[in-house]
Amino acid sequence: MPSLQPEFEVSPKTLRRLKWATIVAAVGFVLLVDLVRHWLLPYLRSWQGRLLMDATIFTGVLFFFGVVFTLIERMQGRLERQNRELLSLHMATQDVHAELSLDKVLQRVVDQAAALLDAQYGAISVIDEQNRIESFVTCGISDELRARLGSPPVGHGLLGVVLNEGQRLRMPDLTRDPRSHGFPPHHPPMRSLLAVPVVCKGPFRGNLYLADKNEIPEFSQEDEETLVRFATTAAIAIDNAYLHQRLSTLAVAEERLRIAHEMHDGLAQVLAYVNTKAQAVKEFLRTDRPEEATRHLDQLAAAAREVYGDVRESIIGLRNASVPGRSVGDAVHDYVRSWEAQHGITCRIRVDRDVHLSANAELQLQRIVQESLANVRKHAQAKHVDVALQQTDGKIVATVQDDGLGFNPELLGRAEFPRFGLATMRERAESIGGTVRLDSTPGQGTRVTVEIPAPSSS
Repeated sequence: MPSLQPEFEVSPKTLRRLKWATIVAAVGFVLLVDLVRHWLLPYLRSWQGRLLMDATIFTGVLFFFGVVFTLIERMQGRLERQNRELLSLHMATQDVHAELSLDKVLQRVVDQAAALLDAQYGAISVIDEQNRIESFVTCGISDELRARLGSPPVGHGLLGVVLNEGQRLRMPDLTRDPRSHGFPPHHPPMRSLLAVPVVCKGPFRGNLYLADKNEIPEFSQEDEETLVRFATTAAIAIDNAYLHQRLSTLAVAEERLRIAHEMHDGLAQVLAYVNTKAQAVKEFLRTDRPEEATRHLDQLAAAAREVYGDVRESIIGLRNASVPGRSVGDAVHDYVRSWEAQHGITCRIRVDRDVHLSANAELQLQRIVQESLANVRKHAQAKHVDVALQQTDGKIVATVQDDGLGFNPELLGRAEFPRFGLATMRERAESIGGTVRLDSTPGQGTRVTVEIPAPSSS
């Protein structure tokens, strides 16, 4: 990554030059005054000679301070430009950390680079390992003109020099370069060009370029170094988006394995139960005991209804979790309302809609809430359920509390724990650094509390 320090402060070398220039100018001025005084010595007794001497001193002082203030103005202008660049880079870097949409971050980078370097046009392109355009973002070109230009460029001509060969380009008139070709019809005419490669650590690569400096005919070496720093910020954005995509893919794969495991265990238990009951019904019918056979058939029907309820809840949960652009608070609220309508159990919801977590943490928290409500449906015989989700004291706390039968957790047999899904809920919470606590009292309902560390705001 290019160092920012040498460009964003007055170097010691510049200060030494200014100091010695001041000393030399002062010594030269004194010598000049002495020389003039010696030359005008015969005339100093007259008012004309004294006036000429004063004019010489005044002119020298004006020249001296003019030189000093000119140097200071140049330094001040450079510092102001560098401060603007630093601010733009800071804002772009904040976007990298706050925004996971690659196109949005790249749009901010190219907009700020073009504004800072006073360029009329700007663009950034990103390609994958197969040289396919992953993203192409422009500024200075209207949406209508962009549509008329058609497909993004494929990396031929001058852009290919930067994209494929990793070279920088800075030229006052790109039309004179023999490699300048491949522009589509309706492409706006461009002359001055500045382009730098975007070097990423991931599988992507790209280039960032600006065209048509507004006030002067070409870009400077300083402009080139500034654009290199923006390219570094763009590379961080691209790598960040790639890592987020990979993380999301791994989270989806892990969730699929977890669901497959849960479905396998649940279906295995149900099938074993069905087989046992079927064998019992068969035996009761063979021995002419229809009452017992009917009772076991009723149990089979109850098991089928429970499995049907589980499947419906799972489908609702999967649909609810797959809606993009929603906070975990919105997702939990919508799921609870759907669950309430499906099962007829009144739900009171206190959900902070502004709670945000990583994609994996949101998914695991939703699954824990869903499993808790499934337990209410299966075991609690509750009339009311309170569901809360809030952020407080650096933690995100979710609770599901019912007014059902309740139980004594200390007296609950080890074989009964799996049917409450406690092991699975704890595994989900631990996978995102959280905890699950179960509190229940016979006749006073059950409360499930999930605590997850809140994401850092920095």
